[in-house]
Amino acid sequence: MAFTNASTATSNNTKPALSFWKIWNISFGFLGVQIGYSLQNANTSRILSAIGADPHHLSLFWLAAPLAGFFVQPIVGLSSDKTWTRIGRRIPFILGGSFVSAFAMFFMPNSEHFAQLLPPLIFGATMLLLMDTSFNVTMQPFRALVSDMVPESQRNKGYAIQSFLINTGAVVGSILPFVLTWIGVANEPGPGQKVAPTVIWAFYFGGGALLLSVLWTSFRTKEYPPEEYAKYNNIDTEEKVKMSFLDLLKNIPATMWQLSVTQFFSWFSLFLMWVYTTQGIAQNIWHTIDPKSKDFNEAGNWTGVIFAAYSVFAALYSLVLTPLADKFGRKNTYMLSLIAGGLGLLSMMFINDKNLLFIPMIGVGIAWAAILALPYAILSSSLPARQTGVYMGIFNATITIPQIAAGLLGGIALRLLNDNAINVIALAGCSMILAGIFAKIVIKSKE
Repeated sequence: MAFTNASTATSNNTKPALSFWKIWNISFGFLGVQIGYSLQNANTSRILSAIGADPHHLSLFWLAAPLAGFFVQPIVGLSSDKTWTRIGRRIPFILGGSFVSAFAMFFMPNSEHFAQLLPPLIFGATMLLLMDTSFNVTMQPFRALVSDMVPESQRNKGYAIQSFLINTGAVVGSILPFVLTWIGVANEPGPGQKVAPTVIWAFYFGGGALLLSVLWTSFRTKEYPPEEYAKYNNIDTEEKVKMSFLDLLKNIPATMWQLSVTQFFSWFSLFLMWVYTTQGIAQNIWHTIDPKSKDFNEAGNWTGVIFAAYSVFAALYSLVLTPLADKFGRKNTYMLSLIAGGLGLLSMMFINDKNLLFIPMIGVGIAWAAILALPYAILSSSLPARQTGVYMGIFNATITIPQIAAGLLGGIALRLLNDNAINVIALAGCSMILAGIFAKIVIKSKE
């Protein structure tokens, strides 16, 4: 694949406007990445519980994801900023991460079959860490790729399309075990087994979809070569700029610090939701805490269904996110979206009918679409072109640190809230509402 111009150069130094399908192709690989990531979000607690994890320790296992992101994404960002190859600048990292992710997705649900190597829980946790690390290697360059390729006038559209594809992938990944059950795949472990076949086959499908969609982006997107990228970003190629990582930290744009407050409370909330929803609705609606029971596995499937629902609502909301942000401003849209999500999570503690859980998912979907698009649209215009990748990677700390905090505090919160996981979901709702309030009063960037 030749490393050629992304489009015909214009007579000035501004990036040329891209067609809808060029913007679509840039982010299409994120569709498959999100299928895999959503399978992980909806089923990790289910798998770990089945192979022996204590519910009070589940949030600690989930620390693999934010810890991987905290260390990996800045490194990947810094490396991709300096990488120029025949297949691009960001795409080598996207490709490499996707292959490792697919490998880990094959092994994690089969952890019980590797007991001769490691105890199943240790093997599963290792695969989770490997999966999360490689997801982060793949995800980070996608964010920077939009900033690299899409002009400022189309930035809202670029990240909204990315949000739409992410949420479409989330729908597919979340609902897969439910669909497999519907077509006749067993949803309970067989004799002597621990993980339901629906989960195992869903992970196989997710790994394949991840690889195919990433290959589509890799072959359909032509990144700008160094000289053209420098021209569009007014970079003097003769000027040699050397900055240590400490210097980069000292020069973090003020907008990033402001966004970090809202990011903390929104991602703290999301982490608690992902970890405790299965346990919460199993206990609150199915009245069980036995991870191997039929009822618990039905609750696990239903978690995938309602997670798919919030992703559907997010995908639909992302279609109107650009005009809303353009009309009412990014901050106002961000604030109201997060508050809607918080109210949705709070309402779950009062719901005793599984079908009514679709109602709070409307608010969660609205918040999720905004979280995936608006912080990056707000941030991207404040980043120096030379260091877009590394700053996008550093910005990921505003996602990982709150998740680490939630992972460390989740078990404590569960004990303090009478060992009822649905109360932890309500706590997540309060955190999301706070995120919305801070989005309005703390962020000072231009609209």
